[in-house]
Amino acid sequence: MSDDNPAEPLRFAYWVPNVSGGLVTSTIEQRTEFTFEYNEKLARLAENSGFEYALSQVRYASSYGAAQQHDPAAFSLGLLLATERLKLIVAAHPGLWHPAILAKFGITADVLSQGRFAVNIVSGWFKDEFTGLGEPWLEHDERYRRAEEFIRVLRGLWTGPNFEFGGDFYRIHDFSLRPQPHDVPGRAHPEIFQGGNSTAARRQAGRVSDWYLSNGKDFDGFAEQVSDVRAVAAEHGRTVRFGINGFLIARDTEAAARDVLREIVDKADRGAVEGFREQVRQAGKSTSDGKGMWADSEFADLVQYNDGFRTGLIGTPEQIAHRIIEYKKRGANLILLGFLHYLEDVEHFGTHVLPIVRELEAELDRTGDPVGV
Repeated sequence: MSDDNPAEPLRFAYWVPNVSGGLVTSTIEQRTEFTFEYNEKLARLAENSGFEYALSQVRYASSYGAAQQHDPAAFSLGLLLATERLKLIVAAHPGLWHPAILAKFGITADVLSQGRFAVNIVSGWFKDEFTGLGEPWLEHDERYRRAEEFIRVLRGLWTGPNFEFGGDFYRIHDFSLRPQPHDVPGRAHPEIFQGGNSTAARRQAGRVSDWYLSNGKDFDGFAEQVSDVRAVAAEHGRTVRFGINGFLIARDTEAAARDVLREIVDKADRGAVEGFREQVRQAGKSTSDGKGMWADSEFADLVQYNDGFRTGLIGTPEQIAHRIIEYKKRGANLILLGFLHYLEDVEHFGTHVLPIVRELEAELDRTGDPVGV
């Protein structure tokens, strides 16, 4: 299937709340829990509400509102065994995982779930997590060079025996993993996701990744990333799929939704947000062109720590659905969502927003452009 095929339905994912504090760094009430019991119920609700993927967050140290964290790999395996269709994307850091060990874990999870395991390779932005564990902290572009080798090793070990690789960070000698991942028609291996806004991230995605996940962006910012990654992918005879992060606030009126956003920002944990901003500030500034993640984020943007407010999925179900379609027209294959009150908001999305999205997609297929708001 072509990534540009407008007839292909949008896919939806949600951020797994496997860390405490919810998805916004604010003292506003968030009826969301990080316990496995809560997440098991949420996962079953989500797969029955139109979600195909869930992305488990990775945090190793207490930070920025996430005082407690569950390991994403172990947590995701539990959720895979508790669901029937939902695909779990495990976030993992090169430098803290060896690619062959993650590959072996992934094979077992993939076999147990009959092909529902995926990975999100995180090049790393939180320096203290590496130095606190006694691991070297690489400069920005070096972290992406390591991540690219990591992905090449994953793919090689997942797709054949007697794999050989000689890189600057990893060396594999005539190595085979058995069994191989679950056989899924049309899938060569478990899907490999990555994020990152920088030029290095875009080039890496074009060369080796299956999916490129954007932080929250407006239409122009997202379209620029899609164009850059596609150009690199085309040079290497590849295609890449695209997802974008968004924090969704759906209410009966736009004013009511905007009031919720205002309350979230007004009640921000300023110390935690400023601490986060200090840690990520180097991510964009360490790149020569200033295109790193969070390079142009304001304080209010960082209250949702993946810039989810900037995608603008705030308003009535109709307004949100139309905006989602506009991202599809600019290349989005997947929308990655966060919510304030997960159980209520996921169910509301499946009942009130998703049906409108599907109607607009059908209109887009028929006419090339859905009816306006």
